[in-house]
Amino acid sequence: MTASATTASPARSYWTAVACGFVILSIGMGVRQSFGIFLKPVSAELHIGREVFSLGTAISMLLMGLFSPLVGRLADRFGSAPTIAGGSVVYVLGMVSMSLMHGEFMLILGNVLSGIGLSAAAFSPVLGAIMRVTPKEKQALAMGLCSAGGSFGQFFIVPMAAALQHAFGDWRPTMWALVGLAALMVILPLGLNDRTQIAANKKAGVDRQSSGHAIREAFGNRSYVLLVIGFFVCGFHVAFVGSHLPAYISDKGIGLSLFGITFSPAELGGWSIGMVGLFNIAGSVMWAMMMRRHQRKNLLSLLYLLRSLVFLAFVVTPLSAASVLAFAGALGFLWLGTVPLTNSLVGVMFGPVHLTMLNGFVFLGHQVGSFFGSWGGGWLFDLTGGYDAMWWISIALGLIAAALHWPIVERPVVRPMLAAA
Repeated sequence: MTASATTASPARSYWTAVACGFVILSIGMGVRQSFGIFLKPVSAELHIGREVFSLGTAISMLLMGLFSPLVGRLADRFGSAPTIAGGSVVYVLGMVSMSLMHGEFMLILGNVLSGIGLSAAAFSPVLGAIMRVTPKEKQALAMGLCSAGGSFGQFFIVPMAAALQHAFGDWRPTMWALVGLAALMVILPLGLNDRTQIAANKKAGVDRQSSGHAIREAFGNRSYVLLVIGFFVCGFHVAFVGSHLPAYISDKGIGLSLFGITFSPAELGGWSIGMVGLFNIAGSVMWAMMMRRHQRKNLLSLLYLLRSLVFLAFVVTPLSAASVLAFAGALGFLWLGTVPLTNSLVGVMFGPVHLTMLNGFVFLGHQVGSFFGSWGGGWLFDLTGGYDAMWWISIALGLIAAALHWPIVERPVVRPMLAAA
């Protein structure tokens, strides 16, 4: 990571990048996570099962992962700002398509566009820019704060969308409000300009390794492969909870009355996702700061183990508003703490030149997990009439991920041929 540290911008510049990255992730991930509140009303209006809606969401997440390596390559070569801005335009077009949908075709088309667009406006491109423009000694804090943006979006946008839908009594005006919010993502990448750092790396000669060689090197590395597989579990957890927890709470009829204010089960579902986001603001920063003193791979093992324990406690505890909020808060501390740990671990192993592209492949593993977490939840619900199987699958996968991360070797790869050149 030496090159990114020596070419970092002045303090004012990198904090501008952190602020812009925070807001981009807040909007992009917040709007994405709000799709769960549309599951029941859209499925009812279009007369489709939950599996169809869940399949659309799953396709979006899968495409988001499939395009991540390509988007990462573009960001590594041409800069993060134009890459993220272009993706944001496609994302907004996808949101417009879903706002206008009256059938399954527009639902799938909107998800396809939003998935492709969000691949360029998600964690890998944003954090890749942050790591380039931030001095090494400040990277842990900067990445933690920027990652927390995705959580702040959940805390602010998802409950807002749930409240708007309750007030309008219709999902379409709510979706159009989210379209307007997403449009801001087109101009925000101006603060994530890392072309100076990319040019400096080229001038310093640290980019001798080709993209093809970098990919072969990474997938020939056992630790990298374990990281990709482990991130599958993170995607499965996040997609299942984000897509189906609001519907699960609504199905159970769990509402909340607090200080004379009554929240419907649908509103509590939105607030539960918001609670996850609120607590992960602290969680993202906490896990990122811990990597300054502890190995990232050990922290990842601990995080996945704790996730399994939180899922288990939620399953065996009698369901109530209190248990829902407690689950949301506990899971929030563990929600996106994986992101700065995983992205920076790739940087430690392979350096800054192909960082975004290689993180894109890791993120692909995450999104394959997201596909099965989202679609699988809807499929098993339609098949069994409930989500019990998905909760137990989530517990088992968390334990598997904890075991997979433990043997990872956390050190830079050795490249004698490139060093000689």
